[in-house]
Amino acid sequence: MKGLVKNLGLLLILIGVIILIVCAFTGNVNNNTLFMSSGALIVLGLIAYIIINKRITE
Repeated sequence: MKGLVKNLGLLLILIGVIILIVCAFTGNVNNNTLFMSSGALIVLGLIAYIIINKRITE
């Protein structure tokens, strides 16, 4: 369980990047809602990664 929580930030970043890749390959480049949501996931993932890894020590 601790390993999943420790990697939560990386999972959020990965989900955001996958959304961007899918948008690029499908040609859906005019949808700002998808770009904002993927950008928010990436930023939240970075913040979560930093905060969680400062608090959890193995």
